[in-house]
Amino acid sequence: MHKDTKRREALLYHAKPTPGKIQVVPTKKYATQRDLSLAYSPGVAEPCLEIAKDVNNVYKYTAKGNLVAVISNGTAVLGLGDIGAEASKPVMEGKGLLFKIFADIDVFDIEVGTKDIEEFIATVKNIAPTFGGINLEDIKAPESFEIERRLVEELNIPVMHDDQHGTAIISAAALLNALELANKKISEVKIVVSGAGSAALACAKLYVLLGVKVENVFMFDKDGMLVTSRTDLAGAQVIFAKDCEVQSMQEVLKGADVFLGLSVGNILKPEMLLTMNENPIVFAMANPVPEIDYQLAINTREDIIMATGRSDYPNQVNNVLGFPYIFRGALDVRATKINEEMKMAAVHALASLAKLPVPEQVNIAYGETKLNFGREYIIPKPFDPRLIGVVAPAVAKAAIDSGVAQIEIHDWDKYELDLLERLGSDNKLIRLLMNRAKTEPKRIVFAEADHLDVLKAAQIVYEEGIGTPILLGDKEIIQELKEEIGFDAKVAIIDPKTKEEVATRKRYAKSLWQLRQRRGVTELDAEKWMRERNYFALMMVNEGEADAMVTGYSRSYPSVVKPVMELIDKQHGVSRIATTNLMMTSRGPLFLSDTAINPNPSAEDLAKIALMTAKTVRMFGMEPVIAMVSFSNFGSSSNENPKKIREAVAYLHKYYPDLIVDGEVQTDFALNPDMLKSKFPFSKLVNKKVNTLVFPNLDSANITYKMLKELNKSDSIGPIMMGLDKPVHIFQLGASVEEMVNMAAVAVVDAQEKERKRNKQ
Repeated sequence: MHKDTKRREALLYHAKPTPGKIQVVPTKKYATQRDLSLAYSPGVAEPCLEIAKDVNNVYKYTAKGNLVAVISNGTAVLGLGDIGAEASKPVMEGKGLLFKIFADIDVFDIEVGTKDIEEFIATVKNIAPTFGGINLEDIKAPESFEIERRLVEELNIPVMHDDQHGTAIISAAALLNALELANKKISEVKIVVSGAGSAALACAKLYVLLGVKVENVFMFDKDGMLVTSRTDLAGAQVIFAKDCEVQSMQEVLKGADVFLGLSVGNILKPEMLLTMNENPIVFAMANPVPEIDYQLAINTREDIIMATGRSDYPNQVNNVLGFPYIFRGALDVRATKINEEMKMAAVHALASLAKLPVPEQVNIAYGETKLNFGREYIIPKPFDPRLIGVVAPAVAKAAIDSGVAQIEIHDWDKYELDLLERLGSDNKLIRLLMNRAKTEPKRIVFAEADHLDVLKAAQIVYEEGIGTPILLGDKEIIQELKEEIGFDAKVAIIDPKTKEEVATRKRYAKSLWQLRQRRGVTELDAEKWMRERNYFALMMVNEGEADAMVTGYSRSYPSVVKPVMELIDKQHGVSRIATTNLMMTSRGPLFLSDTAINPNPSAEDLAKIALMTAKTVRMFGMEPVIAMVSFSNFGSSSNENPKKIREAVAYLHKYYPDLIVDGEVQTDFALNPDMLKSKFPFSKLVNKKVNTLVFPNLDSANITYKMLKELNKSDSIGPIMMGLDKPVHIFQLGASVEEMVNMAAVAVVDAQEKERKRNKQ
């Protein structure tokens, strides 16, 4: 992608449709005059008076208990350096977004316009009553050390500088597990640290708390080894300075057990790595270029245990594994600080989690057959849904045990369930889907690539590593549009109507005719069809010259489905195809079926649709919980629609007893567990969270999904085709770029699944 295009895309993302990445959303009703009189004057006086009587009531009546300030002065922003307070705001907003989506913590980002330590501290102290916790971010060392130390001492709410402690906590967990695998004692290992900034120092200090000896830590900065004779060292660096002659990193690495890199790319050479002890542990965390390339490192030493800061290699040291859950646990017990005990609790929780069996959802997200504790899995993956339920309680318990908690948690099982439940609004599934697609990209035919939005979607698919697009359409138009949007990658462009494709058309036509000659298709029909993009694209998939196909942007759904039905076989054992839409709702992902194909399915059809949907839900790493919905509940109506649903449910209960499915049931009862349990305690859905709705007909399913999409602005993926032998998926007419990218990712994952199934046969 052209640099200018990438720049424009980034600027557009932050500017449209609303500037910035976060907003304030009311949590109370405000429609009536009564609501407003309670929200503000005169009703607001009552909680004010209660807080005046007892300041702790601020947690009861305001948002303080779930509100964190992300604060910076912009002196050390990412890799951009000292760019100023205002310029740091997009980064601070981004950090706020991560807090929300990973731990459901609200954030105000605060950019402080001073480099003076005393002014900065005074500002933070003066605004601290607003917040339940403070996350310091992107403040340059050594000022950051003093700022954090003072604020921790002088405030009675949790304060943490994530640049320092986040990396330290995650890498410490990785170190514990790496040492276990390497069969090395922490008190005996020799550690060489490349980098002497805030993160490197925080890592080294935490490693010492874990049992590493200070005399065994050798630290280097851009000027060389830290030795006591140097006069330029900050107080925190002096701790690790050695009283000896200056040595090179190459010399010190001889016989070392651990290399910790928080410096610059490619500083660790293969010949240096070869001099380290058996089972060397290398944490090369410079980003985007590690201190040594991952592939080069593992090719140099087969016995290496390696971690990086990158998501495309095993063992990513990612701060998002820590800070959201550390603050979550601290806030939930109203901790007055984040102390060493709480950090250590997070370290041990992360290390322990990596040893537990990995949920199928995580395996699917990372394209693994089975992730297991070992050299390529020493820390949990960022998308692991268990993190909040493991790390936050560990931190909360440590706060209570160490005496910094102001409230206690008595029912820890309930607390863990509450933590998992509060992330229901977090649409991690799309991120999981994209990540899964990237693990094994496929060739995707875009049948309408001479439309600007379709081409934009293909560009994103290519640049994000989701798949390799094959562009069908008018070549001249596609080339012009590619130049316009800066899509300069060399990808295949095919126009089925041109003379260049005569031989391919004839070959495809002959193949199609041989397949369909006993179903009324003549050789002339087949040749005529091959001039049409959808037929041509479908044959590319049939012939194995593409792995998947997406289409439908510019034509009505029925007109696009017709060639699919004519050219693509159904899967073995499938008598009827169907579709489902994945809706990203405020209560979590919800699958709706059948939204596009079957106008009035029979009871048998409904049972088959439910089974196909269940298989699709599992493809996304979730266990299906299916409500077969209607306008009545469990036999309360003798109407034809409820009756056929009851028959479908009876069939499923008899032949698929392990499937969690029930009905007929009204949608509100299906989605409200308390209502369902109160009125219908016998239902198989009781105490389960429904994630799939199967509707009695196309009208109800289609209307529901489109209403959800428009009224609640719910993201939608679909309709996802179910029951076809090949990965072919159809956009809704006029789909957005984002929707097309999501569908392309679905097509890739579908292709992965079908390939895996074929390989097993």
